[in-house]
Amino acid sequence: MPGADRALARPRRRLAAAVAALVALVAVGAVSLVDLRPPAPRPADAPPTEFSAARAYRHVEVVAARPHPAGSAANDEVRAHVEQTLRGLGLETQVQDTVAPEAGQLSGAAGGATLARVRNVVARLPGTDPTGRVFLVAHYDSVQTGPGGNDDAAGTSALLEVARALAAGPRPRNDIVLVLTDAEEACLCGASAFASSHPLAADGGVVLNLEARGSTGPVIMFETSRRNAKLVDVFGRAAPHAVGTSFAVEIYRALPNDTDFTAFLAEGFTGLNSAYIDGGAIYHTPLDTAAALDRASLQQHGDNALGLAREFGRIDLTDLRAGGDATYFPVPGGLVRYPGWLTLPLALIALAAVAALGWLVRRRGRTTGRRLAAGFGLALVPIVAAPLAAQALWAAVTAIRPGYAELLDPYRPTWYRLAVLAVAAAVVLAWYALTRRWIGPGALAVGGLAWLALLGVLLAVAVPGGAYLTALPALAGALGGLVALATRIDGPWPVVAVTVSGAVAVLILLPTVVLLFPALGMAMAGVAALVAVLLGLAVLPVLDLLHPQAGGQRGLVALRARRLGALPALAAAVAAVVCAGVGLRVDRFDAAHPAPTHLMYALDAGTGEAHWLSRETDPQPWTGRYVRDRTATDDFPALGDGTFLGGPAQAANLPAPKLDVLADSTAGGERTLRLRLTPRRPVRLASLHVDTTTATVLRAEVAGRSVPVEAHDGKWGFGVVFHAPPAEGIEVTLTVTPKADRVGLRAMDASDGLDGLPGFQPRPADVGVVGSHSSEMLAVARTYPV
Repeated sequence: MPGADRALARPRRRLAAAVAALVALVAVGAVSLVDLRPPAPRPADAPPTEFSAARAYRHVEVVAARPHPAGSAANDEVRAHVEQTLRGLGLETQVQDTVAPEAGQLSGAAGGATLARVRNVVARLPGTDPTGRVFLVAHYDSVQTGPGGNDDAAGTSALLEVARALAAGPRPRNDIVLVLTDAEEACLCGASAFASSHPLAADGGVVLNLEARGSTGPVIMFETSRRNAKLVDVFGRAAPHAVGTSFAVEIYRALPNDTDFTAFLAEGFTGLNSAYIDGGAIYHTPLDTAAALDRASLQQHGDNALGLAREFGRIDLTDLRAGGDATYFPVPGGLVRYPGWLTLPLALIALAAVAALGWLVRRRGRTTGRRLAAGFGLALVPIVAAPLAAQALWAAVTAIRPGYAELLDPYRPTWYRLAVLAVAAAVVLAWYALTRRWIGPGALAVGGLAWLALLGVLLAVAVPGGAYLTALPALAGALGGLVALATRIDGPWPVVAVTVSGAVAVLILLPTVVLLFPALGMAMAGVAALVAVLLGLAVLPVLDLLHPQAGGQRGLVALRARRLGALPALAAAVAAVVCAGVGLRVDRFDAAHPAPTHLMYALDAGTGEAHWLSRETDPQPWTGRYVRDRTATDDFPALGDGTFLGGPAQAANLPAPKLDVLADSTAGGERTLRLRLTPRRPVRLASLHVDTTTATVLRAEVAGRSVPVEAHDGKWGFGVVFHAPPAEGIEVTLTVTPKADRVGLRAMDASDGLDGLPGFQPRPADVGVVGSHSSEMLAVARTYPV
């Protein structure tokens, strides 16, 4: 019975092909993910011209010994260590001590301007025949709530080790300038001061900025200057562990986030911005210690910075802006990159290829036009449903564990990330099992590829750097389908073709899914679920090989095949629930992983009224002891906009900043006040705001610098905020048009730490401090009629 033998052999061959294809895709995925892992840290006895994480870590322990915000005594100690280290290497080293405004007032204080006293450490390794300068940048200050072991002791320490390795080798052609900036956390003012006024910055140059927004993971080059094609080419060939995507650059350009790199861009510099971002739960918290740093991530930071410094130090820097933006993404062993002008043509070619595949599938009798249209429409279901399901899952988790709302990511997010991937898989598999028999695998596959291609065109127009995510998998899938249709259906080439096209999708989309989780956090897990669904649509032909076949059978045989086809979807759904449950069990708040809380104290020294304030929207039990209802903070304008919960507090015996009138003159209806604002206790910032019901501000100077005078809404509509104020105080000159006999001035200063305040009870071991620039702030204000 040869016919029966052939009938029995077909399912076996199909199963063997399915297993082989699946193994191939898993292998490709594994290789792509392993390639993302940071390199092993090198020991302290590594060759002197190489970067050693062990050597750099010694600096981390010094820099991150304790919190060191700008202006603090601890920051003075860190600066002294940095300066001494660079001088010890024989580099030309100086400290730029100046007052600087925030770069372009990027996120200025409520109703006013932001300035700071900054002390940048600048060191130069002269080049032999310079065509320009290469600036290696990191900030050495930390937030007030944590020692900054990762942000940015890692970047600072990496650059100190890079400087040592550069000094141990031959001199570069171009000048290498190390810029260790101050007051990045406060206002980016250190970077602004250097980029806008330091003599070494006068002619611009290439900036390599090192940052961290977590404690582990691969170092990602996530931001570039415009017209980055040549920069990306250097990055791809010179960074030993090049991880970066043009999609990340596009997303970051659309976000309001800023780093020191932003200040350099504002002054016309070119360059690259890199950071590692996983482990975001400790970001800006007391847990960001030296011990929390992953030395493998530190090794990658240093390897890439050293490789790029040497390459930019070697090449001609005069024409790095030639060409437009590049499209690029990581693959095992390197960085794929191609000119940005190819983006739209490739997307249109992919769309045309999918259309050709649909036409050929219909012509060969594998489906009908009506089924192709239905397949296209139905393919939208998982694209919409999976992100919604992922967000619903996370909403359920945060309802059980509300403290997650205050974190960038859970402390141990792996199980939750697996749960989101399982949700996406469950949606795709259930959708396919339910629609395959009625629409047919060919129509569904073409419909999925059509959405990928269409998204590729839309992205090519709106977000060009992200178009490759869907256009290239769509193109590969269409070509694979065309090859499969052009060969014998019972031969090996159809399976090979769909497997290769699936491998292309895995190489492009799987790393993106993995990198999106730490980049956006679990609160936006739906985005990772969306990309996971796009990957599922791209590999539908391989999924179909795994699908049980009923052939031409009806009744029980067909019913059994449909039930078997639904089992993977059910298994994935169960896995999602189990993973989320395991996540809740293993990621509990405890002394090592405390629940984040936000609390501030605000005292009006004139009236004696005091309040506890919190930015928590759903207060933790500990915070709920202090705050209950929404509270207006109009009389503390330097705290910025936002919703606070508040509660009454006992008044502490704390002095408000002193305001002295140094000069007072009137001419032509204008009144000019020269004032000195002097804190009477150690503080991190001081502010002065004008009551706009008593005067209109015409001109203003702070420490001899003109500041913007645009008024904002509210009683205290104009003001200045000064970070790291000197002990002798800040001189402010205001020229106003009076509206009343006396001008109302509101002076405020703020320190950090609530211990010792009346009524304050220290946090239990399992209650922590949320990463915020206002956590633990103690503000004292007073109104002075002048």
